[in-house]
Amino acid sequence: MKIETKTAKFTNPLHLESGRILENYEIIYETYGELNEDKSNVIVICHALSGSHHAAGRYANEAKPGWWDNFIGDGKTIDTTKYFVICSNNLGSCFGSTSPMSPMTKNGEAYRFKFPVLTISDIVKAQKRLYDSLGITHVKAVIGGSMGGMQALCYSIEYPKFADCYIALATTAYTRPWAIALNKIAIESIRHDPAFQNGKYTKEDLIAKSLPGLAIGRMAGLIAYVGPNSMNNKFGRNYAQTDGLYELFGRFEVEAYLEYNAYNFPKIFDPLSYLYICKTMNIFDAARGSDKLPDALAKVQGKLHLISFSDDVLFFPQEMEEIRDIMIDLGKEDLVTYKMIPSQHGHDSFLVEIDKFSADIKAYLKD
Repeated sequence: MKIETKTAKFTNPLHLESGRILENYEIIYETYGELNEDKSNVIVICHALSGSHHAAGRYANEAKPGWWDNFIGDGKTIDTTKYFVICSNNLGSCFGSTSPMSPMTKNGEAYRFKFPVLTISDIVKAQKRLYDSLGITHVKAVIGGSMGGMQALCYSIEYPKFADCYIALATTAYTRPWAIALNKIAIESIRHDPAFQNGKYTKEDLIAKSLPGLAIGRMAGLIAYVGPNSMNNKFGRNYAQTDGLYELFGRFEVEAYLEYNAYNFPKIFDPLSYLYICKTMNIFDAARGSDKLPDALAKVQGKLHLISFSDDVLFFPQEMEEIRDIMIDLGKEDLVTYKMIPSQHGHDSFLVEIDKFSADIKAYLKD
């Protein structure tokens, strides 16, 4: 599989939904496979909160491959011998696109809290500019899960002729109080962590101090992402072999799992980016700019394929069923499909249980 990583720089101002403007910005993106002559084999991949442009393949010294490597590649569900796949890092993320820690001034001073709050629409608008700059005006599909699914929905409404189909997995049309409450734990943990230094930390601090506030916030996320079924199957009531049962801070294996993953997270992810991305997810509403969700979904013109997961406790199946029902009520039943996957890995099932929906994705792409 051919992999290329590039950075696009833009000097034309990006007018944001908030009324603010990003004068200059950069988007880092990765491509897989070969673009055909008429540019008709493009698939856009949108990433989730902690994802990046590195969706598949493995860098030379990398311990793990891209986050959707079991889904994208030669001969895989998104077959890169057929399709040219593009995944860009969202604005506001910390993996190379313009973000709160990017330089705001010529002397290198970072935006930090001066960075604007972004909406999903803003992120998608910037991505669309990237694809336009590459001469890609129409694609085979836009695919994303979780926050990436929000982007896929946004594309279907705001750029209804951009793709033949839009595939949204494990997502919602608007963020409910339950998900906002989980994000609140992360937001408060980060804000009140002394190591956060009111946003004035350095990148070296992240490695040296591990920012426990971000780690604790990440634990809240992990609980929702993994879900009870996966935790029961993976950990049960097993106790860490190195810890005594009657030690006050002795741990069950699930606790050790949360500690290991959460306290390593600040070494790779920026806390300010986390705050801004949580805000972006919290204010997401596909009807933004419309009076009601049916008004927004009435704009859909391409096929909209919805996939939920039975044990998702972040974005529950009924949230995607609502989208399907509104599409049917609008007389657009020929433009929408919905499938709930019986799953065992909670919200993360869209990353893990590929075999359960691979055939469906292949069928959607043949339509």
